[in-house]
Amino acid sequence: MQLQLPEPAAEALAASDTLRQHIANDIRVHDGWISFARYMELVLYTPQWGYYSGGAAKLGAEGDFTTAPEITPLFGATLAHFAADLMAQTDFAMLEFGAGTGKLAFDILTELAAAGCLPKTYAILELSGQLRAQQQETLRTFPQVVWLDRLPQAFTGVIIGNEVLDAMPVNLVVRTHTGWMERGVVLNDAGQFMFGDRACEPALVAQIPLAENVPVGYITEVHPVAAGFMQSVAHMINQGSGAAAIFVDYGFPAHEYYFDERNTGTLMCHYRHHAHTDPFYLPGLQDITAHVDFTAMAMAAANAGLDVLGYTSQAGFLLGAGIGKLLLRTSPDDAKTYLPQSRAVQKLTSPAEMGELFKVLSVGKAVAWPEHQLPYDRTHRL
Repeated sequence: MQLQLPEPAAEALAASDTLRQHIANDIRVHDGWISFARYMELVLYTPQWGYYSGGAAKLGAEGDFTTAPEITPLFGATLAHFAADLMAQTDFAMLEFGAGTGKLAFDILTELAAAGCLPKTYAILELSGQLRAQQQETLRTFPQVVWLDRLPQAFTGVIIGNEVLDAMPVNLVVRTHTGWMERGVVLNDAGQFMFGDRACEPALVAQIPLAENVPVGYITEVHPVAAGFMQSVAHMINQGSGAAAIFVDYGFPAHEYYFDERNTGTLMCHYRHHAHTDPFYLPGLQDITAHVDFTAMAMAAANAGLDVLGYTSQAGFLLGAGIGKLLLRTSPDDAKTYLPQSRAVQKLTSPAEMGELFKVLSVGKAVAWPEHQLPYDRTHRL
């Protein structure tokens, strides 16, 4: 089916075609088949042409998608107060993965500055050169901010990852009459991308609960790359003297992720605020994501020596952390200012909007989870 989406500029089309040829060559080099995780890695992270590394990534109202920090500064302000409580237990340092436009960091640092508890350093690990330049402009008034090219060997403090895990490459698997197959990417006779299946490694199937009971035709994702990232984060934290990592993303615990009804997986593409399911459309010009298996992420961290501090909905986390009180810093009598902020908070916390789909997973070491979060905790559902 032909997608009816906005046409990109000629320059963007040329860049996408260059990336398409690069991926096609990679497929040929690998005997005509690459895993979907490899395809997703190339589409998103190939230097110069990938979506996140080549300048195509766009956030906000004019871009491909909107994140919570773009909706309201109260999201960052709430995280700032929460982080301040945790930093008091560890060290006044912060690390953010994939900081986007820098809006979240700006809101966090602005709120911490007003509260008189700025961190000594606010490190950002950013893969996109375009976004790093944008962040440097947005955060130019905060000398505490430094940019990293790789994970530090050790870290003590508070780590933030907002919509980071969903952008990590996933492997696709499908249940067939003869067993599980891994769904990768091949070229058809016309040189176009298409799906192709081959025998699946048992380690991939092992991540799916009750995989032997899944019906024929069931397609889903597994997350070894994200699990490996969580293990690397755990190693970094274990080398420090106490830290908490807070990951905000959309997803489910495993027993919900692999529902029988979710039989086509969660893979989704985003192009100029249009969501669709064709990962081969304009490589490099659209985002490709999958929902997060939070059980797999928590297990990866725990198996690497971290504590699972908390798991809850975004609504529960924000309400427990005091977003309602921060909203009331603006008087409801000032309707012109208050109502837009109120609507933004509603979007972040409503079960019909982002409040339930988005979850918050926190892992760490030598940190006590705040009591105000305990009524919202769902760790038992992981």
